[in-house]
Amino acid sequence: MTVTIIGSPKCNLHNMGDDHPESPSRLHQINDQVIASGLEYVVHFANANPINKDLLYLAHDKAFVDNVFDKAPTEDYERVWIDEDTIFMSKSLNAALHAAGAVRDAVDMVLSNDTQSAFCAVRPPGHHAGKSFSAGFCVFNNVAVGAKYALDKCGLKRVAIIDFDVHHGDGTQDIVLDDERIMFCSSFQHPFYPFCGDEEARTDIVNVGIPAGTSGEEYRNLISHWFKRLDEFKPELIFISAGFDAHAEDDMGYIRLVEADYAWITNEIKEIAAKHCDGKIVSVLEGGYALSALARSVVAHVKALSG
Repeated sequence: MTVTIIGSPKCNLHNMGDDHPESPSRLHQINDQVIASGLEYVVHFANANPINKDLLYLAHDKAFVDNVFDKAPTEDYERVWIDEDTIFMSKSLNAALHAAGAVRDAVDMVLSNDTQSAFCAVRPPGHHAGKSFSAGFCVFNNVAVGAKYALDKCGLKRVAIIDFDVHHGDGTQDIVLDDERIMFCSSFQHPFYPFCGDEEARTDIVNVGIPAGTSGEEYRNLISHWFKRLDEFKPELIFISAGFDAHAEDDMGYIRLVEADYAWITNEIKEIAAKHCDGKIVSVLEGGYALSALARSVVAHVKALSG
């Protein structure tokens, strides 16, 4: 199966400092591991284009998007906190536009059969960004923008978003809550930041809180019902919010997954995709802050996508 890794060097110009866990080193390490693994001879690569501002309005309130643009610094020395975890500097807005643009490009490539599936190696991440807020290192919600684009601009009727980051994709849920064309499945350590996800939502929002210390085998059992629900929903395209901070080596959380677990869940998703959407998957990097574990897990994920 053809897999394309989509990214942009612009994404690494967003740099909140050496002590911040969401750093350019994340993408550098992924790139190094892809080369070391030999995947560079198997997958295709593409450079992302920045997204048009009007497409951000598909997922976000216009006033919020406009405010981010207005607050973005223009001078190299300027620093602006756009939420309590995220610093903006002069290159940050361009990085965020390329991150969301990569997902838009991935949708176009997958739907036009230029590639079977795509992995967007981008930052800043997105799944904590809601309709009208940035949060948790996230500026715009890359995967939600891509899902809305697929529905509103590409004519699809049903898409699914699967989020296996250690943190609940609260921003994604906020955006898709009123859109029954989108099934959202999220697994996350609970209770844990952002301290939500256990509330009642739509029947096609499937949240699975995972206790701290859960092993891979236990995790697989806890989320196994996802795939029956996805099979019933029959998505025409599957998006993945691929966070790798539930890895046992990542001290951002306390779940004990390893690379084999990420390969397993990717293969389970591929089965649903093969049945309902001709294998079409768009995966988007979210969390993952233990650099070696992140890079190894991404390689396991991409290898599984490629078959």
